[in-house]
Amino acid sequence: MENPLVQIDPGLFIWSILTFLGLLGMLWWFAWGPLLKALENRQETIRKSLEDADRAKQELERLQNESAEILRGARVEANGIIAKSRSDAALVGEELAKKARNDAEAIVRAAKRQIETEKSQALREIRNEVADLSVTIASKLLERNLSREDNVKLVEDTLRHFEVSDR
Repeated sequence: MENPLVQIDPGLFIWSILTFLGLLGMLWWFAWGPLLKALENRQETIRKSLEDADRAKQELERLQNESAEILRGARVEANGIIAKSRSDAALVGEELAKKARNDAEAIVRAAKRQIETEKSQALREIRNEVADLSVTIASKLLERNLSREDNVKLVEDTLRHFEVSDR
């Protein structure tokens, strides 16, 4: 019982090898070549994507560092502006206070001058009034020769007259 599948047939063996090699060649040419080329293209695309992602990550880090530096600079500049504004405000406040003190001192000096002027004027008026009273008293004394009681009465009348004219 010979089984034809178990027997070695050189013709079938050669045709089987040739068919296998042909099929292998066609698979290599039509399937594995394009498949390997597609895998290489995909691998290249993935590599480029990873490089692009790495470059984007580095660019993002650079931009973040740059923006952080800009923010630090802006904060420093803002703090400087605030400090300068405060010092300028203090200077303006001091100048205004000094000007107010000078104005107040000028007003006080003017008031003192006015008081001195009015005081001098009042003293002149009092001296004139005293001189007038003295002349009046002297003329009345000269007009009559009076006794001591008459002199006291005359002085009291004159003083009453002076008090009435002051009011």
